[in-house]
Amino acid sequence: MRLERVWLILRKGSQAAQRQARRCAQDLRSQGTLVTTAVSGLGLNPFPGLLATEAELPDLAVVLGGDGTVLAAARHLASYGVPVLSFNVGGHLGFLTHERRLLRLQGDGHGEPGGHDPDDTLWQRLRDDRFAIERRMMLEARVDRGDGVPQEGDGASDDDLSGVGDGPHTALNDFYFRPALDELSPTCMLELEIDGEVVDQYRGDGLIIATPTGSTGYAMAAGGPILHPGIEAIVVTPICPMSLSSRAVVVPPGSRLSVWPLGETSRRVKLWKDGAHATVLEPGDRCVLQRGRHPVLMLQLEQSPSYYSTLTHKLHWAGSLTAVEPSRN
Repeated sequence: MRLERVWLILRKGSQAAQRQARRCAQDLRSQGTLVTTAVSGLGLNPFPGLLATEAELPDLAVVLGGDGTVLAAARHLASYGVPVLSFNVGGHLGFLTHERRLLRLQGDGHGEPGGHDPDDTLWQRLRDDRFAIERRMMLEARVDRGDGVPQEGDGASDDDLSGVGDGPHTALNDFYFRPALDELSPTCMLELEIDGEVVDQYRGDGLIIATPTGSTGYAMAAGGPILHPGIEAIVVTPICPMSLSSRAVVVPPGSRLSVWPLGETSRRVKLWKDGAHATVLEPGDRCVLQRGRHPVLMLQLEQSPSYYSTLTHKLHWAGSLTAVEPSRN
């Protein structure tokens, strides 16, 4: 991989991410790389500005933060084919990020017992192509306001590029529908159609449409299944349904899903993408969801990564299997 241009995207409000970003920028610039640093977080979206003002796209985007910072980068960079390399610096759960120990720069531990080989720095590994690329499935959503013409996006969110006509809302984890008005009961009614066939009407707190990547997020908390990211599929999970017959379902990745809010005109519904606000739907509006045209390219540094080990560690299965000896079975 060439590293002529690199974007460093760091988590807003994290001093640890700021320190690592300064170190990374200094290290890269000493090797002749053009570096642009930007802060990403709630209410702060650097990507429209970067994409509008930078002369060229970067060879790599390095994300220093948690899963939320990675999700924002994926939503904006997937369609441009910019690879994303992420590290859990100042973040929380970190399902999508590498351990911080893999962020090895020049001089880290050099000359000390057990120190890193200077030829095994992060940038040298990348230049030597010692990594793999995961193509993670994304989702797209378009809104039809009742005139039969799906909109290209209404710009309702400050972290969405669709307001300038660049396409639909996108998500790496999930889209979900929740009631929009606090002064009404926190329930809504949503009709789901899959490939032209009405499947169910969900009455409850909402509905989640997730990718395999997002199956360990909100969908899992709502009782949905966990899907290995190597499986391409779409997970539909109701949120606190009032009917015991409403269950999570897994559908093929090529499915086309349509969701309609039902009921009185006051029963507006908010559409969220990866936990960020996308737009508001009213009864009569339709949201069409399907697999995204562009997967996000995520760099994987570990030679034999174990998804199940990540689940065990992050979800503390069996108390914490990492803290005890495995059984002989």
